[in-house]
Amino acid sequence: MPAAAQPRRTRTTGLVRKLTVVGTGAAVLTLPLIGATSASAATPASTTPSTTLAGYPNNLDGWIRESLAIMAEKHIPGTYNGIHRNVMRESSGNPSAINLWDSNAAKGIPSKGLLQVIDPTFNTYHVAGTAFDVYDPVANITAACNYAAARYGSIDNVNGAY
Repeated sequence: MPAAAQPRRTRTTGLVRKLTVVGTGAAVLTLPLIGATSASAATPASTTPSTTLAGYPNNLDGWIRESLAIMAEKHIPGTYNGIHRNVMRESSGNPSAINLWDSNAAKGIPSKGLLQVIDPTFNTYHVAGTAFDVYDPVANITAACNYAAARYGSIDNVNGAY
């Protein structure tokens, strides 16, 4: 078709098209925000991170921090990095870990918990103010650090099985 025969586009048609595109984009951007707000408001409270009785996060970071606070009160040396390094080597951060194959297990006293403490050691080095449960993460860490302090000067000085 020759140019003279083509229908003439008016300025308002172009303007309307641009506003429609911009408006649609704004709506597309707004919808996910509205949906996210509604969804988060309907989320049950049980999805919030749990905490220990002392108010620390109920995870490895919180257990170490709570243990360090107790250790500071009881003058037991140790650092976050020293504890974390040993926990990861001993149990990979699993508070329910149990070793059923080493020499301790063969004697009937398997190593248990985050820092793989045997029951006699836990009983001897248990720190008052923590649960009397070798599988309790804070009690396990604190007793193990108390033992390491007596034997090696600090958990920071432990670089292998102890």
